[in-house]
Amino acid sequence: MTLARFVSCSSWLGLLTLLVWLGGGIGLALYLVAVWDPELVARYGPLYLQGLRTTLILVSLSFLCGMALSVPIAAGRLSKNRVARGLSSAYVGFFRGTPLIAQLFLIYYGFGTFRPAFEAVGLWWFFREAWYCGVLALALNTAAYQSEILRGAILSIPKGQWEGARSLALPRSVTLRRIIAPQALMVALRPYANELILLVKASAIVAIITVFDLFGETRRAFSRTFDFQTYIWAALFYLVIVEIVRNLTARAEKRLTRHLQR
Repeated sequence: MTLARFVSCSSWLGLLTLLVWLGGGIGLALYLVAVWDPELVARYGPLYLQGLRTTLILVSLSFLCGMALSVPIAAGRLSKNRVARGLSSAYVGFFRGTPLIAQLFLIYYGFGTFRPAFEAVGLWWFFREAWYCGVLALALNTAAYQSEILRGAILSIPKGQWEGARSLALPRSVTLRRIIAPQALMVALRPYANELILLVKASAIVAIITVFDLFGETRRAFSRTFDFQTYIWAALFYLVIVEIVRNLTARAEKRLTRHLQR
């Protein structure tokens, strides 16, 4: 097959895929119009909004806690100390290599077996609540991914930046804070946004341990109505959140790189 023919077939395949998605979107819209039930919306709409609020708080806390935790982990990964590098690598390897649901169950159900020990140190109030366990599991998981994002962003900075700072006799802490960190964060902005989007979608898993976030409220609404549109509305809520994050990231990236635009 010649290159021109391959490109032509790819174009037709892409157009066909686009038409299929367009048809699916139109069909979904028509379905929602046909099954629109004002009573269902009035009854479960406030619960959906409450679940949405829970999801936003859960994701925000998990992402910020994970961001704070990712800094020392990334530092450990970049350290010349074998112990620090080994411990950080083991942490990243575990949380990136095991399913999030397994991590959540290990924290929520597994730590429950150590209840006497947690009661002795006054921490049982934390591990007995599904909400706190969900935040902890998501924070620990995203910290592993964020540490790799941060490490990669720092390594992407040219060595000339470090050498220039040393030639000016700048302390390492000042070099990191004033020179390396701003450039690294600009490189990491898009990966951070992608990780936030993944965390928004992954947060739905906490509904399994009885946290009534957006997906938890959706499951409860479906169990009472057996109406499939309850899941469709939840999917649309998640889609809106993702699109807001994507657009805000694009605007921030455009603003931060405006000095590079011609």
